[in-house]
Amino acid sequence: MQGDRRRFLVTGAAGVAAVGGLSLPAWADEKKKDAEEEISAPEDLMREHGVLNRIILVYEEGLRRLRGKEDVPPEAFHKPATLIRKFVEDYHEKLEEKFIFPPFEKAKKLADLVAVLRQQHEAGRKLTDVVLRNATADQFGKPEARQEVIRSCEAFIRMYRPHEAREDTELFPALYKLIGVKEVRELGEQFEREEHRLFGDEGFEKAVEEVAGMEKQLGINDLASFTPK
Repeated sequence: MQGDRRRFLVTGAAGVAAVGGLSLPAWADEKKKDAEEEISAPEDLMREHGVLNRIILVYEEGLRRLRGKEDVPPEAFHKPATLIRKFVEDYHEKLEEKFIFPPFEKAKKLADLVAVLRQQHEAGRKLTDVVLRNATADQFGKPEARQEVIRSCEAFIRMYRPHEAREDTELFPALYKLIGVKEVRELGEQFEREEHRLFGDEGFEKAVEEVAGMEKQLGINDLASFTPK
């Protein structure tokens, strides 16, 4: 997979392919290969949570402007909702529902938490439906449609912030003890294959690029602008 984000090289003397134009000996090349590691399935999911958090920032900026009586185009909500549907709900959450939740349910570990997480996935999809339906050129100008978008985005944000936090701090760390390190590594490989099947090369990178474009359109792409004065 070109630009495979799941692999990284630990830099250093052993990680240099050549010195002064001369190839390193075979043992050095093997050491370099040993330094190549696979990112685990939980870490992969947590990176995707980062994409969702950046989409939520786009939602929040749109809401802030509406509260300030600024002119906001429907695309400010429709584009992030479309990315949520495509990358988060139809891909990321499906991975969790197919591969992460079942082992906990089978072992009756954190079952109550998993039940709530499943319910919230369904609730989130319904909220995204509302945004996609109302944040359109022919609907968004209507006060009632705009209120539906506001209500749905606010509810989505309020739910997904704790949702992500519980997965990252409780569910994902417990997966290692539940199924073992080897199985977690194999899950990462399954995730990679599924991403490639759905999005082609660099699905994660493309999602990041897409949300970065939304940030730029809204003028919130400069990280320094979030620093308190």
